[in-house]
Amino acid sequence: MQAYIARRLLASILVLFIVTLVIFGLMRLVPGDIVDQMAGQQGMLYQKNVQEIRERLGLTKPIHEQYLNWIGGILHGDLGKSMWTEQSAGKRISDRIPVTLELGLMSLFIALLIAIPVGVISSIRQDSLLDQAGRLFSIGGLSFPDFWLGTMFVLYAALWFHYQAPIRFVDFFDDPLTNLRQVGPAAVIMGIRLSSTTMRMLRSAMLEVLRQDYVRTAWSKGLRERAVITRHVLKNAMIPVITIFGNQVSLILGGTVIMETLFSLPGMGRLTIDAINQRDYTQVQANVLVLASFIVFANLVVDISYTWFDPRIRYR
Repeated sequence: MQAYIARRLLASILVLFIVTLVIFGLMRLVPGDIVDQMAGQQGMLYQKNVQEIRERLGLTKPIHEQYLNWIGGILHGDLGKSMWTEQSAGKRISDRIPVTLELGLMSLFIALLIAIPVGVISSIRQDSLLDQAGRLFSIGGLSFPDFWLGTMFVLYAALWFHYQAPIRFVDFFDDPLTNLRQVGPAAVIMGIRLSSTTMRMLRSAMLEVLRQDYVRTAWSKGLRERAVITRHVLKNAMIPVITIFGNQVSLILGGTVIMETLFSLPGMGRLTIDAINQRDYTQVQANVLVLASFIVFANLVVDISYTWFDPRIRYR
């Protein structure tokens, strides 16, 4: 197991290195740079001032030197400074990431709260009315994209119920009710979307496990349905479900970009969109690297957790 984890960590470092190359190169391919954005907001800048700003921001250096300087800072724990605000990119991330984590964890909790009961009931009551209703719900959740559901909620909640989320974000520990009014709707919409995939995967896996010989043996021993489902079926059926969890982390982080924009949540998604619009290279690079690190770590945890759900799985 230790050798496997060591190999995965080395592979993760390689993945993150490739991410830094890709995001660094892509940002330089976007038309215009941060100086052009500043000129657009502050009016006409003299050519001398433009050149001075580019030199101060290091944009006149060769591309490979800019990249090496940035990587060198990362290796020393410095993600760099925002070119737009000149604040620490890491500090801006630390201020915004709690909002994104709250939204992501809440949506994941809601997804599991929906997917596990519905998936279990659909499998043990196959082809019943409940099963058909669960499958219809999952198809609907997969069919409607997040941005459409979010837009419809914002529009009709205001028209029908005169609901408007508070404009200023409030931390959960300062005012839990106001915080849930802001984050809750976005988390529910993301949770419905995420639950659809998990629900269908869990149903299929449980139907396969229910046909195994050891499950028939458990039934023949006279065990109660609850004991058979919880002890023998659900735990073994969770392995394929866990497999897609790593992918769902990336979907959650991608979904937060849309939801934070729709519901005016000051999280990593909005910070990234604003930084892209401002051509704030350093901030975008730092944001993407942090988000990629979360995804890589989540996939590593998922792989290691297999051994807990199925002791037959061993890593060498």
